[in-house]
Amino acid sequence: MANNVPIDPNLRVQLANGIRPAPAKAADGDQSFAQALDQAQQGGVKFSNHAQKRLQSREIQMAGDGMNRLVEAVEKAETRGGKESLVLMDDLAFIVNVPERTVVTAIDTQKGGEGVFTQIDSVVLAK
Repeated sequence: MANNVPIDPNLRVQLANGIRPAPAKAADGDQSFAQALDQAQQGGVKFSNHAQKRLQSREIQMAGDGMNRLVEAVEKAETRGGKESLVLMDDLAFIVNVPERTVVTAIDTQKGGEGVFTQIDSVVLAK
């Protein structure tokens, strides 16, 4: 049984001449579909290079329960419309770009820092 879907005559000519539409590209600053799919499959958050270096230099391990709590906090911020969130968890503070689900920086609140956080629109207490 043939599918009788009408095709634009101009498109038919282009396809016959070997001209194919260009693949869709992500807009500047947007992630690609593959990146979005990978992130959705992981279901978690990613860490920027800066945040990874901060965690390593402060010997902070993020795994298991701590990681689950961070992911849940980011999900809460997302459902409430947060864009740049401060997530407080135990003695740690994380600045998270919520739409990108990316930890931008990590701070051990017991070991210094000014304790001043700017350019955030929400605070989440990770429980």
